[in-house]
Amino acid sequence: MLVVSFNLNGVRSALDKGLAHWVAQTRPDVLCFQELKADRSLLPQVEAVFSEYRCYFSTAEKKGYSGVAILTLHEPNRVVVGCGNDEYDREGRMIQADFERFRLINVYLPSGSAGQERQAVKERFMDFFFDYCAALPPRPTLIAGDFNICHQEIDIHHPERHHKHTGFLPHEREWFGKFLACGRVDCFRRLHPHAVEYTWWSYRSQARAKNLGWRIDYIIASEDLPFSEARIHSDVYMSDHCPVSVRL
Repeated sequence: MLVVSFNLNGVRSALDKGLAHWVAQTRPDVLCFQELKADRSLLPQVEAVFSEYRCYFSTAEKKGYSGVAILTLHEPNRVVVGCGNDEYDREGRMIQADFERFRLINVYLPSGSAGQERQAVKERFMDFFFDYCAALPPRPTLIAGDFNICHQEIDIHHPERHHKHTGFLPHEREWFGKFLACGRVDCFRRLHPHAVEYTWWSYRSQARAKNLGWRIDYIIASEDLPFSEARIHSDVYMSDHCPVSVRL
């Protein structure tokens, strides 16, 4: 089973840049999208484009903002839209699908780049999400999404420049390490311990052409969920992010 996670930075924009063609070529079993930036009126169009897939959405109340989706070729046993917290569900931060052999969570952590208020929202969500995952009944679990955190120095260009920047703050990185320490694996880093690859590049200063990137998009597996492949698809140009994938 091939699982792909991709922050689209707007589903309409990504479709204009060839998303449907890439999906048809790659044919993932499951797609996890973040940052749809789509209100509910656009969802029938997305479903029509991806008609092979069963589509499930958690959208934001604010127009053109946030939102996550799971698209799957395999019908889930259960889908949970949202996380049960109004503050985050209004922003479309999470959706879950339970399959026969594993649980899948698609999450989009807030960014703190807009200032202290949004950084505080991000940190509250980090605490909430940590506890939410800890309270889930034991089951093989895959967590995919944009965490807006670089875990290690290898995950960011020129790390010495970024220790005071949101997304690479010491306490954010410590949180990520504790999250993994609860019986979870960063799939890409487990299989590629020394690879210097990124998943997000600023649109400014030709950052992508210079490969001045951040690895903030992850697929994380519980230790009891085997996987055989983990990739970063940095050759895909439809967003300021690129897709990441694992094969279960």
